[in-house]
Amino acid sequence: MTTIRQLLKDRETYTVEGSQSVFDVTRFMVERNIGAVPVLEGGKLVGIFSERDIMKRVLAEGKDPKKAKVSEVMTLNPLIVTADESFENCMLLMKQHGFRHLPILDDQKLVGLLSLRDLLLHEVDEKDGEVRMMRAYMHSMPGES
Repeated sequence: MTTIRQLLKDRETYTVEGSQSVFDVTRFMVERNIGAVPVLEGGKLVGIFSERDIMKRVLAEGKDPKKAKVSEVMTLNPLIVTADESFENCMLLMKQHGFRHLPILDDQKLVGLLSLRDLLLHEVDEKDGEVRMMRAYMHSMPGES
């Protein structure tokens, strides 16, 4: 069973602070091609800021992205999981709660942000491996006479 620790191995974790402007953080996200970013205050996770927050809580409400602070529009108290959580349980949690991102903690410290895309890519890789094994098995079977 694959753990989240294995999926996030050797990956950089980006974070922002709630005092930053929505505009600056959005630019930061675009430059790194990420759809969400954990928000820290004093090194502790206080929220998550996502593309959905930009659309629903900034643009749809007519707020100025250069004036609005991330802390005003972020999703507070996001659901979190530990680094030893299973791939399958994370998929289930995302499905049940309608989330696309889960902050990952290890000993109360943020170690990553898991996305639905990460999970789907892992699932595709696993299925590809299974197909290769089945093909190898089928090709190794003696032919019928």
